[in-house]
Amino acid sequence: MYQTIGFIGTGTMGSAVARAAARSGLTETILLSNRTPAKAEALAAELPGAAMSSNEEIARSARLIFLGVKPQMMGLVLSPLAPILREREDRFVLATMAAGLSCNRIQDLADLTCPVIRMMPNTPAAIGAGVVQYCGQGATVEELDDFAALLAPAGLVDAVPESLIDAASAVSGCGPAFTYLFLEALADGGVACGLPRDKATAYAAQMLEGAARMVLETGRHPGALKDAVCSPGGTTIQGVRTLEERGFRAAAMDAVIAAYEKTLKLR
Repeated sequence: MYQTIGFIGTGTMGSAVARAAARSGLTETILLSNRTPAKAEALAAELPGAAMSSNEEIARSARLIFLGVKPQMMGLVLSPLAPILREREDRFVLATMAAGLSCNRIQDLADLTCPVIRMMPNTPAAIGAGVVQYCGQGATVEELDDFAALLAPAGLVDAVPESLIDAASAVSGCGPAFTYLFLEALADGGVACGLPRDKATAYAAQMLEGAARMVLETGRHPGALKDAVCSPGGTTIQGVRTLEERGFRAAAMDAVIAAYEKTLKLR
């Protein structure tokens, strides 16, 4: 159990992970620090056991230190904290959620060989419907198990080799944005056909949730589930034909590949 955990960076992703950790009940103290103090203050007021802190205090006292920092800012954040971390005599773990930065790179930027857990969460983790892939370097089995238990309220928490983290990020980390575009487009289509905006959005959102649950709960291939909706000569197959004509699947694949290639450039 990590009795004291800290979050350096409480933006969208850091806040999502902090909310999941708070729901676990497996930590006594959550320290929050952010470049904009008001964000950390608002989150601290929301989470039980949470308090505003500073980067330095978190580096000095937290057993598990979440780095909710953009890749291009990681060096600037870790550089002044490196002397503090090196002075510590107790064991601590750094947990990075920065796209493209390997465990080795985090150790280099921190200028020490402490245990590192690399994670890739997505924003639905904030409501317990997310995905968190993770891997570790120098972390014990117990530390990794405690980490997975701490973030279990986020949703699916899955250990993967570090070689797969970047690809995982392109699918589940970036995927919510792609999905929101699709959802909005479906709702726009409904509005064009006469539906009120609120109803069109609600119908599209509930449909996407239900379709996703069908894949997860039945274990059937998405293609088979698609075929089950497409009656011969019916309305749905005409919509599918239109999507195929406009390159829908190719565009979705290219979006994932583009995100993956951008992640590689961040290394």
